[in-house]
Amino acid sequence: MSERTITQDRVRAGPLIDRLQKSIKDTLSRVVPAGPLALVDYPDYANVGDSAIWLGEVAYLERELGLRPSYACSHADYSAATLKECLPSGAILINGGGNFGTLWRKHQDFRIDLMERFPDRPIIQLPQSIYFSDDESIAKTARAIHKHGRFTLLVRDRKSYDFAAAKLDCPVHLCPDMAFYIGRTERVPAKVDLLYLLRTDHEQVGTLRPPDTEETRIVSDWRTESRHRLRLTNFGSLARSVLAGRRAAARAGETYNALAWSRYRRGAKILSQGKLVITDRLHAHIMSILLDIPHVALDNSYGKLGSFIAAWTGDFSGLRQAVTMEAAIVRARELAQMAC
Repeated sequence: MSERTITQDRVRAGPLIDRLQKSIKDTLSRVVPAGPLALVDYPDYANVGDSAIWLGEVAYLERELGLRPSYACSHADYSAATLKECLPSGAILINGGGNFGTLWRKHQDFRIDLMERFPDRPIIQLPQSIYFSDDESIAKTARAIHKHGRFTLLVRDRKSYDFAAAKLDCPVHLCPDMAFYIGRTERVPAKVDLLYLLRTDHEQVGTLRPPDTEETRIVSDWRTESRHRLRLTNFGSLARSVLAGRRAAARAGETYNALAWSRYRRGAKILSQGKLVITDRLHAHIMSILLDIPHVALDNSYGKLGSFIAAWTGDFSGLRQAVTMEAAIVRARELAQMAC
């Protein structure tokens, strides 16, 4: 990612979100068939960004198509038999994100299993970033897609698009991240001048360390959560669904949504602590736009964040980019001066 200086012709959060929602709607209206469908690979873990993606997908389906998934599952509680029972025919949509390839293999294995078990169904992979570490895994995925014959792939950046168009035998479409369909989100008042939200997983760049200074700041990630709060959310959602007499499949979907909202609100609360944010997480960048928080973006280990910004959000008025932590701090100070 190249460092960016302050430029003209930038756009505010509201018009940018509207523009990206329109792009999502235009793309999905061409690839998602009418009728009942399934939404699978619910992200049942603490990472806030993946919950934001899920919520954007659910918002799109409800707002634009007027429906809820007939079947929803995580990869852990997936049942092919239950999917067939709840959805005898119709499309299968796979949750978007950054797990297409070899970085998060359990999701890729699940994706390939779906193609093998449902050769007669349209399968639409919602917007993903692609990363493969070896040719054998690329070939395995390419074979599964070719054999299935009805797989459609949506990607979030030009690099992923060029890779898929060259290597995979399926329709490929460039589409923004689904989290933008959540829309504008209200933030709470900031507590500190600067929040660092930095990756602590294997996508982090090891040299990106916040400085040891006395500045008013918070250093955080969002990979941990309160199990007690999740149990309460889960129980509350289940109780409401049972009292409403909903079927087990519908109850599961509502529980997923409740947990995703709990995680999204946690992420929004974390980000809102800072008047400014420095981050190397894609969805900290996306949520900072939804919250209208000025921020500086650094890249992750394989360029996912920079590629996404180049495709969709580089003209956001509250965004600056940097390749080093030192440069990021300079950019943050520029943003702070503009806000004064």
